[in-house]
Amino acid sequence: MLWKGPQNMTTPRNLPVLFLSDTVVLPGMVVSIALDEAAQAAIDAARAAKLDSVLIAPRLDEGYASYGVVAAIEQVGRMRGGAPAAVLKAEQRARIGHGVTGPGAALWVEAEPVDPAPADGRAKELAAEYKKLVVSVLQRREAWQVIDVVNQLTDPSALADTAGYAPYLNDEQKRQLLDTPDVATRLTTLIGWTKDHIAEMEVTEKISEDVREGMEKSQREFLLRQQLNAIRKELGEGEPDGADDYRARVENADLPETVRTAALREVDRLERGSEQSPEAGWIRTWLDTVLDLPWTVKTTDSEDVPAARAVLDADHHGLDEVKDRMVEYLAVRARRAARGLEVVGGRGSGAVLVLVGPPGVGKTSLGESVARALGRKFVRVALGGVRDEAEIRGHRRTYVGALPGRIVRAVKEAGSMNPVVLLDEIDKVGSDYRGDPAAALLEVLDPAQNHTFRDHYLDLDLDLSDVLFIATANVMETIPGPLLDRMELITVDGYTEDDKVAIARDFLVPRQLERNALTTDEVRITDAALREIAANYTREAGVRQLERLIAKALRKAATRLSEREIPATALGYDAALGYDRPVSSESGPLTIDLGELRDYLGRPRFTPDSVERTAVPGVATGLAVTGAGGDVLYIEANAAEGERSLTLTGQLGDVMKESAQIALTYVRSHLEEIGIEPSVLDRNIHIHFPAGAVPKDGPSAGVTMVTALVSLALGRQVRADVGMTGEVTLNGRVLPIGGVKQKLLAAQRSGLRTVFIPARNEPDLDEVPADVLAALDVRPVGDVAEILAYAIEPVAEPAYDATAFAASA
Repeated sequence: MLWKGPQNMTTPRNLPVLFLSDTVVLPGMVVSIALDEAAQAAIDAARAAKLDSVLIAPRLDEGYASYGVVAAIEQVGRMRGGAPAAVLKAEQRARIGHGVTGPGAALWVEAEPVDPAPADGRAKELAAEYKKLVVSVLQRREAWQVIDVVNQLTDPSALADTAGYAPYLNDEQKRQLLDTPDVATRLTTLIGWTKDHIAEMEVTEKISEDVREGMEKSQREFLLRQQLNAIRKELGEGEPDGADDYRARVENADLPETVRTAALREVDRLERGSEQSPEAGWIRTWLDTVLDLPWTVKTTDSEDVPAARAVLDADHHGLDEVKDRMVEYLAVRARRAARGLEVVGGRGSGAVLVLVGPPGVGKTSLGESVARALGRKFVRVALGGVRDEAEIRGHRRTYVGALPGRIVRAVKEAGSMNPVVLLDEIDKVGSDYRGDPAAALLEVLDPAQNHTFRDHYLDLDLDLSDVLFIATANVMETIPGPLLDRMELITVDGYTEDDKVAIARDFLVPRQLERNALTTDEVRITDAALREIAANYTREAGVRQLERLIAKALRKAATRLSEREIPATALGYDAALGYDRPVSSESGPLTIDLGELRDYLGRPRFTPDSVERTAVPGVATGLAVTGAGGDVLYIEANAAEGERSLTLTGQLGDVMKESAQIALTYVRSHLEEIGIEPSVLDRNIHIHFPAGAVPKDGPSAGVTMVTALVSLALGRQVRADVGMTGEVTLNGRVLPIGGVKQKLLAAQRSGLRTVFIPARNEPDLDEVPADVLAALDVRPVGDVAEILAYAIEPVAEPAYDATAFAASA
């Protein structure tokens, strides 16, 4: 029997089922569906039974649907891509009954038509209310044609079924409408859903309006920028390349809010400016610098205190004070972190240290070891010879080629805000008409101020409070007082002979063996040879010259090994070196011992000369501190015919000249007590400080000058193994001086046995190594007369006769 729509069914019919999983179809809808295998089977089954209708039902995961729609097959064809498709018009709601048999491979069921009940007054009221809500929704979307269609509907059931086209209803809600034959119930449900949707739309519109008002300025600027770019393009100027890219980079970068605001302000200037303006290049360079800085990046400090100490000990011998300070710093940070006491924002827990000591003792290399022990990045900033204040604070951006200062560049290079920054040779910073770099460092190295350090180029606050600054210097005197006051002073004195041997054995020899492609199986240097090199081939506080001589000896050893090897006739693989090498014709390694040093290094350059230098009266041995560490200073005094006067030579500073005058005045005022004839010093007294090319200054040679003058006047020599240091007053009091440790190290190197120091410097002996104190007889004194009583050789047929000396005067 052929059943045709659009007339409605009145009796149950058998129809093939077309299941849809992606949409729910309600009566009155016209849908176009792609025909897969199952859908094609349903269409073919309907045609085989001479029907032009199928039953459309939603596909459910849990089973079969209870309701579907009888749909007329309006058209069957192919889509533009060639896939089969059909246009179906849903006409009547039907209840799905039991399965039946039918032609084709489709599923056949009994479809029982569901006729809507006649519309009563209640249904018409609900329909009118729902129509108003639907029209309101459509008006918001400006769908005027759809509004005309809705207004023409008078059947409440048909009006309710138009919800199948509503985009704000999901498939589950539409299936609920399909399963609800009662018109009033459907309309009531739809009214509730539509009101909820309208309320949601109102909230969304309110939020959109607020956002639109907030973004109105940005959108207007964006549109204006687009128009400006279009105008530039028409004028042939082109558009500023990369402006949008800079804006995106700034907005996506992790920057502090103040920095982001300043960067966006510069981006605005870049976008408004002309490409031909030189300012565009300056702005781009500034933005690149700001974006490259690690504003919010910090490394995590190691909390393993023993491991940090092990790293420092493995890299450097001695330097216990510096190592202790670093371990203390790490231990305090670890405890603060464990108790939640970290400083957040501003004034962090960085530190500012200055290592003062002679060259070659490991000050510079110590900075890298500290960074490795703390687990931080390391950057070295060389300050030697810097004379321009802009090198520290940066140049103003108005200058051509302006750059940020070295501090900002160091942070940028480190890639974190808490690196270890080594300020090398801070005592060599100069000043001229371009400013004083040391004054610019006052803010950088002040823990109370450097959390808001402002570089001239950046013109932004940069927080340096978490940076660990380590400055190095050879002498303190050239560091300005205010700058030195901001840093924690750690004195790094020279090494003892035992220290040098240990350093050479554990660090220098292995390094030079590797650099000269040698192994311990080929060349060995004994401790006795190392001690001889340290004692008589070098005279330094550090170990640089010691390493050079070790390198020289190993180069000669490598040459000798090459001469005794069989050239290219036999090759043997060396597992330690990792390459083939010629097989030696002689067995056993070369051993550089005490007896072979002359063959490798020549004769010793330094020998104790205090006996020779003090062999005549008028010469005393003093101790001094120079930029290279402690040293022995011989002071010579002599008398010549002429007026009573004082001549000083040796490139002396004003302080040392005054000390010489004080020394001579003391001796002349104490002639009777010392036992000197009054006429002995009524001549031209000449005091000379050898090594005249080296500038000398300071008051610590006062007692030495007194001893030299007394030795000259008495005609008796000064003991060759006695050294002394101390400032002298007109009354003969010995005042304290600096550099006691370095001076005692120099005394030991020079072979002295007895050293006089001021009594008030006795606490400084606690810092002197025990082996140095054991080798020296250190005598604290308060009056120069105590030194004269011991240092001047006793009368025993002196080479000079004091009476004859006085008579000749």
